[in-house]
Amino acid sequence: MSEDSALVQSQAREDFNKARTKAAFSRILNALSPEKQRLLSLEDVKNLLKPKSQTYKGMQAVDIDLIVGSEGRYKDFTSAFLPKRDFIRGRWESVDRAHLMDVTLPPIKLYEIGGVYFVRDGNHRVSVAKSQGVRAIDAEVIELDTELKLEPGMTQNDLKWLVINYEKERVFEETGLGAVIDKREIHFTETGRWIELLRHIQGHKYYINQDKEDEIPFLEAAKSWYENVYLPIVDVIFRENILARFPGRSFGDLYMWIIKHWDGLKHKYGNDFSLNKAAIDYANRYGKSRRERFTDKLRKIGKLLRSLFLR
Repeated sequence: MSEDSALVQSQAREDFNKARTKAAFSRILNALSPEKQRLLSLEDVKNLLKPKSQTYKGMQAVDIDLIVGSEGRYKDFTSAFLPKRDFIRGRWESVDRAHLMDVTLPPIKLYEIGGVYFVRDGNHRVSVAKSQGVRAIDAEVIELDTELKLEPGMTQNDLKWLVINYEKERVFEETGLGAVIDKREIHFTETGRWIELLRHIQGHKYYINQDKEDEIPFLEAAKSWYENVYLPIVDVIFRENILARFPGRSFGDLYMWIIKHWDGLKHKYGNDFSLNKAAIDYANRYGKSRRERFTDKLRKIGKLLRSLFLR
């Protein structure tokens, strides 16, 4: 091995060690919000955004800071594409050596969705390029269609809320629902629930229209659903303090679950089965007890301490 080759190999080894150290410090700094360090999974993002089509965009010079995730190696790197695992050292250092010796590597392959990029092929090249302060990288790009705009630094949870809020705004815009229901009054913590809510309103519309000659307007049915179905269930949830047994959930979430549970109980025991009993039964079956909630808090504290002191 020549002296120059030995120096390059030594430098690449040092570069990887520095990158691993930065990854460790990042984990400690983000101990209270570990999701900020997680590289986004393309599959998870596709499941949220549900792109309907894809378009080949060809070769482009891509701003490396807009590369936020990976198709298959999202567990091996942090959100800043710092290496999280020692077993990728060999491949990482070989790419770094090529960079140090000005060897031209093939373009990477990316998916673009919502203005940010996910690596199809070339995760190590992106990691090395970021570590070396490279501003842009040549890439072959396929665009996945979405109406939503994504931003660098978004976590999986941020993306989920982006979709939830988009679905909410779209439902209110397309139906005029805001004329009879204040959009601030109903919240969900999962995607797809606003579409499901529309089905509930349509079902209620069908039910109350059965004894009428003329079909009632959608908004009239929505107002009736809100006052006669949704609010009574929310009142029971509030009165029985059921929400406390489902940490992180909303009244809207509980409404969806309880009304489905109530329907099942009425099919089993008859239509006289009360809403109050159905709500309490659901809470007892699926809600967390006070002890379980306390245990969850202790578990979170323990996880935080382990993330701070264990590598």
